[in-house]
Amino acid sequence: KEDDFLKDDQNIHTAKEAVNQNDIRRILVPSHRLTPLKNSWDTIVSLLVEKMKLMLRMNVQRRTIEVKNSNETNDNLNLQRADDFLQAYILGFELNDAVSFLRVDDIYLETFDIKDIKNLHGDHLSRAIGRITGEKGKTRHAIENSTKTRIVVADSKISVMGGFTNLKLARNAISSLIMGSPSNKVYNQLRMIAKRKSEI
Repeated sequence: KEDDFLKDDQNIHTAKEAVNQNDIRRILVPSHRLTPLKNSWDTIVSLLVEKMKLMLRMNVQRRTIEVKNSNETNDNLNLQRADDFLQAYILGFELNDAVSFLRVDDIYLETFDIKDIKNLHGDHLSRAIGRITGEKGKTRHAIENSTKTRIVVADSKISVMGGFTNLKLARNAISSLIMGSPSNKVYNQLRMIAKRKSEI
């Protein structure tokens, strides 16, 4: 049960005492991500505590994941990498995709709301979400494959992870769909971009 997972601060994992008690990152866990987090907790502990030598725990009262440096942390960037990794996972990215933040330095995460692009409501908002995902996720997969990014659509919130240039390409494609461009027009633009990149 989720309550068992959050009980009595049992999920505390350390790699010795913290070097800087003030340097702590807290990632809020929404209720719908508690079960996936519980299922992946052992893997997350292995990645952050055993390999990156950080301190990690689930804070019961705040329902947050807390992570900070330990005396064994050998890279000052590990804490930021762990923060990005956990943020991505909590947003809904697959664990194997989120792990990229721990292994590659030029990976970025951007989150925006459809209403940031165009103020849509009701059926208009639903249709925009449908254009982004496509039938059985076809459009989203096409954008991911063309731009070498990963995309999560959660209600009206869009999260994209990837390299800086690819992130911009993906956001432009998504923005075009939100503004009403037909999927086939966006596909063609992505194919042209992919072709040009392959010729360089």
